[in-house]
Amino acid sequence: MTKSMQQHSSLSTKLGLTLLFCLLGACTASTITISGSFPSPLVRKLPLTVGVYYPDELKNYSFIEFDDNTGKDQYIIQSGTSQVELFNTLLPALFQNVVMLDSLDNVQSNTSLDAVFVPAIEEFQLGLPAKTRLNVYEIWVKYNMRLSNANGEYIADWVMTAYGKAPEETFQSVDSGVQDAATVAMRDLAASFTIGFSGIPEVNEWLKDNDYITE
Repeated sequence: MTKSMQQHSSLSTKLGLTLLFCLLGACTASTITISGSFPSPLVRKLPLTVGVYYPDELKNYSFIEFDDNTGKDQYIIQSGTSQVELFNTLLPALFQNVVMLDSLDNVQSNTSLDAVFVPAIEEFQLGLPAKTRLNVYEIWVKYNMRLSNANGEYIADWVMTAYGKAPEETFQSVDSGVQDAATVAMRDLAASFTIGFSGIPEVNEWLKDNDYITE
């Protein structure tokens, strides 16, 4: 093989590898794992011992954003761990005692519990500047909150939404923008939950009926 042919073969190999890497990159979604700090709310604790159960769907929650052109996965937003961290900070600030439950089976045998709380995510929406044509990253989350007594009897089931946004010009990457918007959204939930918990009509009635709060 001549030197010219060797150079041509080497160039072809490099171009082939470059094309392969580009194709693989186009098919690989970027994973963004949400992390953040959540300050503990300063509120008067309710005199309750509450069991908390995190469903696997919450602990492992992820959202997939699809590419509008190819229909393939573009971003995978993993927020399960941060959701658990949020509630682990929020709930002990609101209730006198919090007991983590591995299962809802045999909860009735735990006579120390006043109530059982189970949070879930029903819907998650992501707004990217490249798609919305707005200069902000946006996160919107719809939660479902369920509260029952230790016997499994219904107390309340309510929906809460959280919203967060972050200006595009502040961040150098999609990862940073999504991170900040998600943190703002979860802090929004923390504030709404803390302020609004006792005001949920069914919760308020239950608290009064059991003398956990007075008029």
